[in-house]
Amino acid sequence: MAAVPAAQRPKTSPKSVKFLFGGLAGMGATVFVQPLDLVKNRMQLSGAGAKGREYRTSLHALGSILRHEGLRGIYTGLSAGLLRQATYTTTRLGIYSVLLERFGGADGTPPPFVAKAAMGMTAGAAGAFVGTPAEVALIRMTADGRLPPGERRGYRNVFDALVRMAREEGVLTLWRGCIPTMARAVVVNAAQLASYSQSKQFLLDSGHFRDDILCHFCASMISGLVTTAASMPVDIVKTRIQNMRTIDGKPEYRNGLDVLLKVVRYEGFFSLWKGFTPYYARLGPHTVLTFIFLEQMNKWYQRLFLSA
Repeated sequence: MAAVPAAQRPKTSPKSVKFLFGGLAGMGATVFVQPLDLVKNRMQLSGAGAKGREYRTSLHALGSILRHEGLRGIYTGLSAGLLRQATYTTTRLGIYSVLLERFGGADGTPPPFVAKAAMGMTAGAAGAFVGTPAEVALIRMTADGRLPPGERRGYRNVFDALVRMAREEGVLTLWRGCIPTMARAVVVNAAQLASYSQSKQFLLDSGHFRDDILCHFCASMISGLVTTAASMPVDIVKTRIQNMRTIDGKPEYRNGLDVLLKVVRYEGFFSLWKGFTPYYARLGPHTVLTFIFLEQMNKWYQRLFLSA
């Protein structure tokens, strides 16, 4: 089969622009969903250590945070959330876009679903490794308000958190929970990126949708639901490990399996999906906003710089 001449291939944005747009899209979405991320983390930590649940529902958690920490309290950890997106999302979406272009057809046709899933997992694992320090800082900053004043870490911002963790607990603490973080990212990205591409393609092929914001929204909501159902047990492992303390030289959890066993033993099997509502309430809109921002930036870049 003859190769498609370079002049006939669709123009695409440079790799650096793909990385930049990926990070900016994730950061823009984080500004809107940070309060939901805070509630999700608090719900996942509620009941840790065989204690009684602090929050009955996500609404109860949100009300408690507003009552005790004020309106600014619901944006605790925003700087860490933005840094996480600048590192994690920039890397994963940038790598995914490059792989999608590299292994797609010469005429611009996308690769098959299995290939998309493999690309999503590769991109997610790489992004998770790069973004783990910001992830640890985010978990700790959003968890701080639930502790008694004397036990709080009191990080002023994400950079203060990173410096203090490295100085007080060692540089390797910045990558605490790296394995479950990468495992979660593999699950999330296999589900999110591949299911978004596949859902969008299915909607377009149905003939009822055009390639516009409505199509992007519907595909993103489907993608977010699939991702939530698949990744919650891994996410609670990541959250518990990154927030754990070392008491008398002994960490609260030995590894991810220990987290799973203790959650099931003390809190019940379905506690692995604790906080499904705030998790999806955070992940769904974040997925929607990230891909809408990304699609719009790509469209405007195409219109302004590549259409001439």
